[in-house]
Amino acid sequence: MATTTKAPTDPSPALDLELLELVQRRVLWLATSIVHHANKVRATPSGVKVGGHQASSASMVSIMTALYFHHLEAADRVSVKPHAAPVAQAISHLLGRLDRDRLTELRAFGGLQSYPSRTKDPYPVDFSTGSVGIGATATLWSALANRYAHDHFGVPRAGRAIALLGDAELDEGAIWEALVDPMVPSLGEAMWVVDLNRQSLDRIVPDIAAGRIRQMFEAAGWQTIVVKYGRLLRELFERKGGAALRRRIDEMPNEEYQRMLRADVAGLRERLPGSGRGRREVERLIAELDDETLRRAVRDLGGHDLADLLEAFRRCDEDERPSVVFAYTIKAWGLATAGHPANHSALLSIAEWEALAAELGADPADPWAPFPAGSPEADLCAAAAARLHRPQPSRQPSPPVPADVGRNHRGAASTQQALGRFFPDLARTAPEVAARVVTVSPDVGTSTNLGGWINHAGIWNPHERTDWFADDTNTLVHWRENPAGQHVELGIAEVNLVGMLGELGSTWSRDGQPLLPIGTLYDPFLNRALEPWSFGIYAGGQSILVGTPSGVSLAPEGGAHQSITTPSIGIGQPGCVAWEPAFGQDLEWALLDALGRLGRPDGESAYFRLSTRPLDQGLARLPEDEAGRERRRRECLAGGYLLHRADGSPRVTIVAVGVTVPEGAAASEELAREGIATDLVCLTSADLVYRALRARQGLAGGDDAVLDALFPADRPAPIVTVHDGHPHALAFLGGIRGDRVAGLGVDAFGQSGDVGDLYRHFGIDTETIVGAALDLVS
Repeated sequence: MATTTKAPTDPSPALDLELLELVQRRVLWLATSIVHHANKVRATPSGVKVGGHQASSASMVSIMTALYFHHLEAADRVSVKPHAAPVAQAISHLLGRLDRDRLTELRAFGGLQSYPSRTKDPYPVDFSTGSVGIGATATLWSALANRYAHDHFGVPRAGRAIALLGDAELDEGAIWEALVDPMVPSLGEAMWVVDLNRQSLDRIVPDIAAGRIRQMFEAAGWQTIVVKYGRLLRELFERKGGAALRRRIDEMPNEEYQRMLRADVAGLRERLPGSGRGRREVERLIAELDDETLRRAVRDLGGHDLADLLEAFRRCDEDERPSVVFAYTIKAWGLATAGHPANHSALLSIAEWEALAAELGADPADPWAPFPAGSPEADLCAAAAARLHRPQPSRQPSPPVPADVGRNHRGAASTQQALGRFFPDLARTAPEVAARVVTVSPDVGTSTNLGGWINHAGIWNPHERTDWFADDTNTLVHWRENPAGQHVELGIAEVNLVGMLGELGSTWSRDGQPLLPIGTLYDPFLNRALEPWSFGIYAGGQSILVGTPSGVSLAPEGGAHQSITTPSIGIGQPGCVAWEPAFGQDLEWALLDALGRLGRPDGESAYFRLSTRPLDQGLARLPEDEAGRERRRRECLAGGYLLHRADGSPRVTIVAVGVTVPEGAAASEELAREGIATDLVCLTSADLVYRALRARQGLAGGDDAVLDALFPADRPAPIVTVHDGHPHALAFLGGIRGDRVAGLGVDAFGQSGDVGDLYRHFGIDTETIVGAALDLVS
């Protein structure tokens, strides 16, 4: 393992590099031992490998030691690369945030998570990571969310938004989608550190093109800093023959360099000079070095030089641009598996682990032994803990959300139109709630009917910008950008949208101020944003995502813009209620309910699937008396209501969702004319009805009363379901009473056409519903 000595010019007069090195050695030992205990000591009754990443953790030890024990301040927030979770756990233990007993619980039930988790780990975690790339970009959206909360509610500005990521994460598209968003170059608080160990999961990366990647960051407006060679190598480069040595190492393929790490000293003397220009100069230079110095020199990369790392971090703080540090490291640094191409998931043997203990001055019989009280190492850890102490913010409660905004929904209107009318209504009837609403869209704010809200609330931008069309009388949407705005317009990238939503939806826990974030996107593109959306909810972000328009009802746009699987996605997403209302009043009630669930410890996100197809609002048959209207509201929020109840016992039940309710109603009337009594159910949330079924089966908690309201046990009848989406989403309804079910929906790619043409083509029209019902009752 490379050692460091006190630099002639320390980044801080108070810095003792030798002391920091001693702490670093303990971090390496603890991180390695956490994984070792989980796999080699703790019993695993199932026989399934526990796993862990000793090699990926080791390459991050120097970077994280320099950060946590010297550079970071309490206001800084750090996203730790997923495979370095044991390093974060080791450091948390040394800072007094994690009891030693917890170090034996990596990947155990209720113990330390495989990857850092804000909601599941027993120690403070700033960002959940695990889905590579997403944890890194979360730092950018968190910085923006903090700025928004500061501008609107005066929360203290956070410090650095720091991402520690592996070089292989730069393969992820989410990284580059985030970097090119117009707001990101203004985030001077952003600092990324890339662990450039040149290995991925399966292989040594043949060409990571570090120079090209650096240019891409610079083109996106970032300051780039490269920390490549340590002080020993830099000193050798200054000697006679040093230029040839540097050229040889610079030009060496990654695979050859990794092979050098596996060679003994004799092998190094043979391999390092190479066979090309400068061979003899390199031979003469390394002949002057003793065996230990030569071994150290080959491993002397800048990503393990504490002084160089701290200098790079200092330079980041002095620049107003976002910064990225490319730190060259060794995967499995300091371990017996260093340099091996298959070391990603490799585990040290017991003998190798014990040898590591001897090298690092640890005791295998007591691997979690603390630094002696009063020792310089213990004092350094205590000082770091005091410096990094961050009191929990005082959490402000969300304002009470009204049950109604007083609009009378009449005529023909789509749910997307109702969405646009909702926000001005909310601002009129509940201004304290509207003040916390922040809407976000990826360049589709106006086409998802947010134009009226944008005119009312303005566009949020950390800096005021001139609206050059303010005096144009033909401009319908006024693009006023300033720190007081409440709409965030991102570039065309759904991944960025949901990333921003997740962090806006986390301010209640991060900053103590709840926001009510609502994002809009075209529903078919939910699939594109699915992973980061789900991950944001997993990380504790609470928001509302509106997918609109949806389904083949967006008929003229064709198959590429017609969603099929999104209803099932909504039902299957944990921490989120999926809604698909048919009528404006149902949407209003559901939106208000969803807003009331945001920004609190027991909160929950919501997903709405809306449409541009206008429906006659009279079909809702909304009760006019106050008691009946309130009863309908409660039914709507429970998941659905009986839109029509047949006289006597029904022979069939039609269950319609969203825009297909008119077809369901027309089929019900036609069947009645044929003498077939029909119940018509309007589902507002198949998700909530499914949850109620699970509760009745004893498989989950909750209320199952909605099942008796929609499907009374004394009115059994076969069911026809109709949905502008995959029929799979409603297949569970047959399990409520044991009814036979005929599921009508869309299970093939769409195409362009008129709504009527497509409904007939896919079999969700009135005639097909009637035919399916007749088949069931024949």
